[in-house]
Amino acid sequence: MTPDLVDLLEDSGLTGRGGAGFGTAVKVRAAVSAGATLIVNGCDGEYGAVKDGYVVAHHLDELVHGANLLGRNGIRYAAHRGSRTESLLRAAGLDVLSVPQRYVSSEESALVSLANGGLARPMTKRVPVVFGSTAPDGRSLPPTVVLNAETVWRVAQIADRGPAWFRSFGTADEPGPRLASVSGAVLAPGVVETAAGVGVGDVISAAGGAARSPGGVGLGGLSGGWLSPAEADGAVWSRAALAAYGFTPGPGTVHVLGEDECPLQHVSTVLDQAAGESAGQCGPCMFGVPAAAEDFALLAAARLDQGGWHRLRERLGLLPGRGARRFPDGVAGYARSSLRAFADEVDAHLAGGCSVTYASRRAHAVAV
Repeated sequence: MTPDLVDLLEDSGLTGRGGAGFGTAVKVRAAVSAGATLIVNGCDGEYGAVKDGYVVAHHLDELVHGANLLGRNGIRYAAHRGSRTESLLRAAGLDVLSVPQRYVSSEESALVSLANGGLARPMTKRVPVVFGSTAPDGRSLPPTVVLNAETVWRVAQIADRGPAWFRSFGTADEPGPRLASVSGAVLAPGVVETAAGVGVGDVISAAGGAARSPGGVGLGGLSGGWLSPAEADGAVWSRAALAAYGFTPGPGTVHVLGEDECPLQHVSTVLDQAAGESAGQCGPCMFGVPAAAEDFALLAAARLDQGGWHRLRERLGLLPGRGARRFPDGVAGYARSSLRAFADEVDAHLAGGCSVTYASRRAHAVAV
């Protein structure tokens, strides 16, 4: 890697496409100084994410080109075990790190642990992994830079096309093209190319538009949050704009609920899955997340009394900042945003009903 590449990345304003939005040039400069090896993260670890698999399937040559520019000290490609992405990477003769299909297993320190003979579980990070890590058993692990597959692909594009091309997309503060994984009640679910600064509705339109009237839009997966239909209609897809709702676009996942789907039941299903996905290494993950998921399930079933409602809000308020990792923070933020976005539905469930179910039954009766 040459200093010129770092300068190009700095001029481009590229930020990581894995969700954190950290400056890529800063991360790469640190990797150069530390002599770090590279892990290209193609796991699509967030709920609803499929864009890294898309990059591997459709832009593998450019991805490898970007990795070769960055990884002069060694390159591995991480993919979930048994996935199509893993098969494609192996067929190309690349060094593949096979990752368990668990939510926390594709977190950067979990990948570093796995790459060095440990478990695919997040480690306590006293310093960024790019400067080296300490395994739970006390071993010193080598400096490693972990970059999302889309980010590495964008590095190749910037090297070939230049920062000016990259900055011709997006906004001044959030430049460059970026991919979004769109799922749910849309006509053409899958991966779309877009950029920061467009409307959330424009991202949905790029996936063929809503298949039926939206009942809400989830952005950023479990580490993101929810917009009501009215909010989504006027919201802008960018970190700056979505900060007003308490979250960011994250890794670029967009999930559209149909108006005939109960949003609280959908959120409850996700929280129930999340309760079984923690690393099991701290109290908030082992006990707090499952307890909050249980209370939310009662709310979704319209069986939560006022005491339980108070307990649920208290638990969601206590989870952030109490774990050794940020997993409980994400779960709490995700759940709280749904309570805000679907406040009317929350009131209906606390009163013992579900307005979505009632409306669907009424529409069916009229149709019959």
